[in-house]
Amino acid sequence: MERGGAPVADDINALADEYFEFLSRVGPTAAHMRGDYRYMDRFEDLSRDAEDDEIAVRRSFVARAAAVDPSNLHGDDVTTREALIFDAETAADLAETRQAEFGVDPTAGLQAMLPVLVPQLTVDTPEHADLMVDKFGAIAAAYDQLTDRFREGVASGRTPAEFAISKTIAQLDAVVDASVEDDPLLDVQVPSDFDAQAAAAWKSRLAEAVAKEIRPAMRRQRDAIRDEVAPSARPDDRAGVMWLPDGEVLYSRAIHRYTTLPMQAGEIHEVGRQQIARLGDEYRILGAEVLGTSDLSAIYRALREDPDLHHTDGAEVVTASETAMATARAAMGDWFGRLPQTDCIVQETKSGPIAFYFPPALDGSRPGVFFMNTADPTSWGRFEIECTSFHEGIPGHHLQIAIAQELGDQVPSFRQHAYLAAFSEGWGLYTERLADEMGLYSSPLARLGMLAADSMRACRLVVDTGMHGLGWSRQDAINYMMENSPISLHTITEEVDRYLVMPGQALSYMIGRLEIERLRAEAEATLGDRFDIKGFHDTVIGSASIPLESLDRLVREWTARQ
Repeated sequence: MERGGAPVADDINALADEYFEFLSRVGPTAAHMRGDYRYMDRFEDLSRDAEDDEIAVRRSFVARAAAVDPSNLHGDDVTTREALIFDAETAADLAETRQAEFGVDPTAGLQAMLPVLVPQLTVDTPEHADLMVDKFGAIAAAYDQLTDRFREGVASGRTPAEFAISKTIAQLDAVVDASVEDDPLLDVQVPSDFDAQAAAAWKSRLAEAVAKEIRPAMRRQRDAIRDEVAPSARPDDRAGVMWLPDGEVLYSRAIHRYTTLPMQAGEIHEVGRQQIARLGDEYRILGAEVLGTSDLSAIYRALREDPDLHHTDGAEVVTASETAMATARAAMGDWFGRLPQTDCIVQETKSGPIAFYFPPALDGSRPGVFFMNTADPTSWGRFEIECTSFHEGIPGHHLQIAIAQELGDQVPSFRQHAYLAAFSEGWGLYTERLADEMGLYSSPLARLGMLAADSMRACRLVVDTGMHGLGWSRQDAINYMMENSPISLHTITEEVDRYLVMPGQALSYMIGRLEIERLRAEAEATLGDRFDIKGFHDTVIGSASIPLESLDRLVREWTARQ
């Protein structure tokens, strides 16, 4: 339908549906995770040609959405247009920086994440089982495509830092010569229709694909990184993207993508330093109560080094997380009008980031899951578990993402499944402090864990911008976090390495939280006694994942309606 020749609401929703179909096609594994099995035999195409095609298609969606006159739109259709333009445009902008060329990644590379991801994929029928064999072949092709991208990086003078190369080679070495029968990719779901004989025959086909296709591709990648990429590696004192020929443009685009706001590196760096200073005052008060000292260095040292304050067993970490989640579940009704229908569980992993969340499948075949990385259980302070559980599970990521998925026809599918980091991670971090307001922390020590988590996110603003925008070395970042947080050296090192291979992503957490807190404070000041916390929270997470500037408009509109 059109008015005066200008495309209107029907067109923007149809365009959003078309965009989501495009995302499902080029992101077949994400589609599979959602319970969309149409592309189950595929894996993401990581080639340069595919990247070029995706950039062009995203640009076309931006142009078509921009042609829709917002004055002809009403209510949620305005938000859909804004979210579509932002997502497509910033994704295309970032893809044009060709990060795959130097994307040797020990944190979220294929070798790190596939052992966690593949066991989560639903395999419900014999037909699905056949498609999984094809997917394994596509995974092998993706390894080779990524290896070709690394060679492109060597040719263009855009190479990874030494730490990323050495850690990734070690990860690949640990896998390629190990027993195929023990490969975690074989820890896949088995169709319920399979008897033992059928299951064994199918697992044998998968093992053959691992042995003859995936492992050789991993060896080729390992050898190429070692022999072709490593000689041109950037030293770790120049690990940030600012040392690349186009690093300034790359980082500015990453900042926009991950904060959804028009911010600069220096501005964000200063915000981080201000947050660190504020946290110092809170530590001194709580440290005197819990640890008998108000000296910051002594507080950090006790939390970091006292063995009695740290876990020693991965199963303990999971149990503590489950206890925290149960406490949170019981309190949700007093703070949220809308709650998710699907549940969230905790699982242990030995790879990937220190903690992360996978959404539930739409068909109910899998609940929401958040993972606790227990490769080094002693790196988990006993004081950290509750805060992490509230962030990754309830009322953090699970509440926001599961509710978005359950919005049904209220918003287009694209928005139900979008991941805009500043919104999603900002919400997760907001809920860590909300949990304190709700009385969920079990002890003053657990509240110190909340401060420790805040320290990590505030430090991220300083060290991410420091390394990628101001010339800091990897060791400079590690030293800063050791001096300004109680986080263990192991965790700090893993975190800094993550920031280096994912420039800008770490900015999303604190920037998003500060914006949500600002919007809440303004609404409370305007409404006074009429402010309804349930209404505010339902407004924030009832719109799915959107740019923060769109959220600002929605909260202002909600406030005006009160």
